Parts: sequence; structure tokens; C-alpha cells
Amino acid sequence: MLGIHEIWLFVLSGILLNITPGPDSVYVIGRSMQMGWRGGAAAALGISFGCFFHVAGAAIGLSALLMASSTAFSILKLVGAAYLVVTGLQMLWSRPALAAVTDEPARSPLRRVFLQGVFTNALNPKVALFFLAFLPQFVAADSPDKPLAFLMLGLIFIFTGTLWCLVLAAFAARAAHRLRKSEGAIAWVNRALGGLFIYLGIRVAMLETR
Repeated sequence: MLGIHEIWLFVLSGILLNITPGPDSVYVIGRSMQMGWRGGAAAALGISFGCFFHVAGAAIGLSALLMASSTAFSILKLVGAAYLVVTGLQMLWSRPALAAVTDEPARSPLRRVFLQGVFTNALNPKVALFFLAFLPQFVAADSPDKPLAFLMLGLIFIFTGTLWCLVLAAFAARAAHRLRKSEGAIAWVNRALGGLFIYLGIRVAMLETR
């Protein structure tokens, strides 16, 4: 269908990639520890929504443009790196309050967590290049519907990734229920997340197009 082949291998590979520990998993776990299940779920959905931009980009050729144009790649790289570093610094400087990490977090923090997940993923050119390299391996070269094939494969990948992140959020929120009652613990979580964002920003800034 649509020129997709060995879809079982794609699903298996996608699941293995999703469960491999990485920045997305750390972000979901960190937010779950801070804000409970809802915070972790908001982070997971934000990351998944950000992935959709890369899937759509791969389908219409944006990823190919990023790989072919060093200027476009550099602009997106620097914007993404700056966002990550600024977000990380804000987390390092923030002072947690217990009211902000109760089991019923306010809508505004959840929106911020969701949007951070979206922008963190959407502004990372490494993710775009990953989809460009991974998806074509499972689409026939003579397929007349490559954009639809890329879109379907991407949605499958996002679906399995979202399920995994939601599972992580549930386990992390349950395990951290007592930890989240301590302002000192939340401060260390903020520092860890802030350091992670700054590290990712530096990594993104150092990316080189192939």
C-alpha cells in the first residue's frame, strides 16, 4: 500500500528507537516528577506534536531542503539552539513553589510544558534529518505516492512514541509522588532539566549538515 514495504520491520525499529533513553524521555520524566501525570502527558503530547512538523516536512521535501541548503539549515539550527539555551537558563534561575507542583496543576503551566515540548522538537534540525534518513528506507523508489507514504509512516512512528512517553509519564509520576512534595527536590529537577536544555542547545548549534 502506497509503496510501503516491510512495515513490520518499520514498526519494530520505531518501537526500539522510541524506548531508547534520550532527551525526550528525560524531559517527560522530569516534567512528570515536577507536575505529576498531567505534566508528563503534556510534555509527551508536545513532543509528539513537534514530531509531526518534521513528518510533514519530510513529506513535502522540507527536510531535503534543509540538507541541500546550508543557509536554511544554519538558520533553523541557530534558532533552535537559542530557544533551548534560553529555556534552560530560565529553568536554572526559576524558584519552584509547591503550589505549582501539586496533583492539580494550573492550565497555564501545562500549556507552557506542552509548547516547550513542541518547540524543542520542532526546532531541532537533527530530528528533521533523522526522518529524512529513516522513512525512505521503507518506501519503494517507484512509489507514485511518496508524500502519503512518508506521512503514514511518520504517523505510525509518532503514535508508538506517544504511547511510550505516556507510559513513562505514568510510572514517573507515580514513583515521584512523595518526591514532588519537596521544594528542594523540585529545585534539583529544575536544574537537571535546565542543564539538559542548555546541553541540547549546544549540541544543536554544533550540528553540521551532511
